[in-house]
Formats: sequence, structure tokens, C-alpha cells
Amino acid sequence: MLEIRDVSKRFGGLAAVNAVTTTIERGKVNAIIGPNGAGKTTFFNLVGGTIAPSSGQIVYDGREITGLRADQVAALGISRTFQATTLFDMATVLDNLIVGHRLRTRSGLVDVLFNSSRLRAEERTCREKAREALDFVGLSPVAHRLAGDISQEERKRVALALALATDPKLVLLDEPAGGVNPEETVGLADLIRKFVRHGITVCLIEHKMNMIMSLADKIMVLNYGEKIAEGTPAEIRRDPAVIDAYLGSEHADV
Repeated sequence: MLEIRDVSKRFGGLAAVNAVTTTIERGKVNAIIGPNGAGKTTFFNLVGGTIAPSSGQIVYDGREITGLRADQVAALGISRTFQATTLFDMATVLDNLIVGHRLRTRSGLVDVLFNSSRLRAEERTCREKAREALDFVGLSPVAHRLAGDISQEERKRVALALALATDPKLVLLDEPAGGVNPEETVGLADLIRKFVRHGITVCLIEHKMNMIMSLADKIMVLNYGEKIAEGTPAEIRRDPAVIDAYLGSEHADV
């Protein structure tokens, strides 16, 4: 689905991502792990079009997307979340979703001034899609609460709902369970599995190893910007380089 071919990103003399080659496989949960500063978020920024690679190729569904802007990448079916969930806290949860969808419509100032039929149709569509997304992530009961009043776990679900705004084929989730308790983590993992059941491929960055090992089909491990291992959770658990660099002996298979 997504091919990363020898991709690097350098900031001055620092190689944040160094000659990484991998694939994100369709219909699976793909995970990226590694220590802080390993290059994981930079890797997502490269795929999502936030920054351009210094070298290498990114190919999505047979089309090279290297260097495309974030909006162009999103239009092709790749969506992402960020570590920090930024919402309009004084607006309702539903309105946050409507705004998220509205930013991806085509009406302009002229449509607003004349209340055009296109504007009215898009507003109806935005509201319908927002409600559908909230229902998908299990937040319909809090649709009319202020976003500033919901829990951290609910904010994470709103971020996942916003990722659905572009009807993506692939979602990049940056620490989707960050800051939530173990029970809530299980619920978010179930929601990620639901994405895959509905035909959305997932690639996620996460530090919660119990979650990753039970959820991921395939894991890539980065360290100092380089890929040091890739494989199934079982293979990653017993890889000496991964144990030494990141997991520690407590995560190794006995």
C-alpha cells in the first residue's frame, strides 16, 4: 500500500531519518516503535507531507508522493493524528467535528455571501459526516458537551474521529493512547481494530508495549533515525538489537 524507499531527512548535520526502507501493509495494523528521539514522528511527517525528505522515495498505491504537500497527501487518502490533541475547547464536540470536515469542503467567500446551494449542501454533509464519525468512535453521548469538559480519553477519540474526516484509506496515529489509563487503552485498541475491520489501514506510533504487542501485525523499530528491526511482535520481542536498544530484557520472550 505504501512503500518507503531509502528515505532520509537531514536537519543540518543531523539525520533524523536515515535511509529507511519499509512498507505499510494494506488491511493491517502497522506499528513504529523506538526510544524518544528515534525519528518516529519525523517519519510520519515525511509520509504525511508536513516536511519533504532529503532523499529517497515515498510511493502510495503505485503513485510517487514524495514531496507532496500535506493537503495533497490527505486528498489521496492518507490521514493522521498528532501527539497533542488540539480542539476548540469552547465549542461542542460535534462542532469541532463539523469544523474538521468543513475545512475540507470547496465553498468559498462568494458561497457564504450568497448562501449558495453548494454551501447549504456542504453544511448538511458536514453535519451528517460529523455525527457518523462520532458514532463510529463511540462519542455520540457527548456530542453537545464542550470539548474543554471531556476527558483525555474522549479527546483521543475525537482525534480519531477527525482523522476520518477525509474518508481515508490509511491513517497515521501518533501515540493514540498517550496519557490514558490501562482500561481506556484497551478501549482505544479495540477502536483501532474497528478501523481495520472497516477497511482502513492503520500505522501507529506508540510507547505502550503491551498494547503494541497485542495489537500490531507488523512492527518497525527505529533507533537514532535508522531501522534496526522489522517483523511480527514475536520476532521483535526476541530480536537482540531491539532488546538492547529499547525493550529491555523484561519484554523478551522467555
